[in-house]
Amino acid sequence: MIGLPFVASWSGGKDSAMAYYRALQSGSVPKRVWTMFEEDHERSKSHALPIEIIKAQAESLGVPLMIRGADWNGYEEQFLDAMKECKDAGISHGVFGDIDLEDHLTWIQETCAKVGIEAVHPLWMEPRKKVVKDFVEAGFEAYIVVVNTAMMPSKFIGRKFTNELIDELEALGIDSCGEAGEFHTVVVDGPIFSERVPIVFSGQHERDGYVFLDVTSE
Repeated sequence: MIGLPFVASWSGGKDSAMAYYRALQSGSVPKRVWTMFEEDHERSKSHALPIEIIKAQAESLGVPLMIRGADWNGYEEQFLDAMKECKDAGISHGVFGDIDLEDHLTWIQETCAKVGIEAVHPLWMEPRKKVVKDFVEAGFEAYIVVVNTAMMPSKFIGRKFTNELIDELEALGIDSCGEAGEFHTVVVDGPIFSERVPIVFSGQHERDGYVFLDVTSE
């Protein structure tokens, strides 16, 4: 990967940040980060982060941000459009934060291949707990911003991602990586950022069995 240009799939959360970090460590060169939003482009898919937070993260990364908006039915079309734009700009590789979900890995690889992008998964098949421990040890700062209340207690909303939190989740039988969608995070600082991303937690709300932390920029 030394010297290879890449676009990073960027959710704003810990796995995408860790994959980006690993890609940098391998000698790759970031050219863009891209985020899929809801159709109105106001909040990101799954993590429900407002666009100003994603923009602030990209600014601190020092890399241009590319966004698309889609519902789940139009997701693949917008994914392909984004990857084609990168390919046309001379970007050969896409970096993704998948860890061990085979179906998603296969979809990413096959979809990227349709437009000539090579998908790279820096975290693939690492033990889940090792990924999150390495994330904390690398000096990242992140907070839980979405909780699936069918899979874990809502009390974890807003918690800072620490080794203590990892151990607490594991003791309750909750995957501390959240790989099955138990929770999502927002990353605000770490070795990939030039400065801390300023955020404010202004409340929380619940919808369709999920609790969301209301996050805004300072």
